[in-house]
Amino acid sequence: MDTRLHNPMYNFISIFSFLEIWYTTATIPKMLSNLISKQRTISMIGCLLQMYFFHSLGNSEGILLTTMAIDRYVAICNPLRYPTIMTPRLCAQLSAGSCVFGFLVLLPEIAWISTLPFCGPNQIHQIFCDFEPVLRLACTDTSMILVEDVVHAVAIIFSVLVIAISYIRIITVILRIPSGEGRQKAFSTCAAHLGVFLMFYGSVSLMYLRFSATFPPILDTAIALMFAVLAPFFNPIIYSLRNKDMKMAIKKLLCSQRILSTTAS
Repeated sequence: MDTRLHNPMYNFISIFSFLEIWYTTATIPKMLSNLISKQRTISMIGCLLQMYFFHSLGNSEGILLTTMAIDRYVAICNPLRYPTIMTPRLCAQLSAGSCVFGFLVLLPEIAWISTLPFCGPNQIHQIFCDFEPVLRLACTDTSMILVEDVVHAVAIIFSVLVIAISYIRIITVILRIPSGEGRQKAFSTCAAHLGVFLMFYGSVSLMYLRFSATFPPILDTAIALMFAVLAPFFNPIIYSLRNKDMKMAIKKLLCSQRILSTTAS
């Protein structure tokens, strides 16, 4: 591919895109199956696996988005030190760490839910298996729902704070750039990244930072669709098709394939 894409930002984007594929695979096939089938059921093991993979992949994406915000902060605020700070080894460690932590942190919670007794009617009022709807079906003390909400809230708020602080510093530095063209290019890149952050964390916050507040079922479904379907749909557009280097690399790849096919024929 293009040598201009061999830098930490595009490494993180490639890992993020890989996670997005599996993130959507965890819920969308079953959602589509339920839409065309009259038998809208899922086994307990299937429900737990769906929750585990969906949220593990979501956690990994959230951590990776936070890492990408820090990467942009270092690139814009400390450009001379960027190559020595964001080394290929550190990027690989951050990418692997995001995935490993995202998958490990949910294991105790899923293991605990698997031990709960459920005594029907086990109807989940959501488009996929999620923690709160499943926990409300348990025939036991569900006060742990509050603990689960607090754990999710701390993780989300910490990530949002890190991203917010990073971009406040980034915008401050951009405003000091003397060249209008330089400011415009930097703002364009940051605006695209902020769009992804706001879409992902905005919908996640509405879903998991409300504690005892309840929304109408239609609003719950709309919020779930936003971070389960719409955000993964728009992310490639924002990160790839709005990026000049990515567009140039895609054009070069398509041109080379066209030349090869012409030569072969």
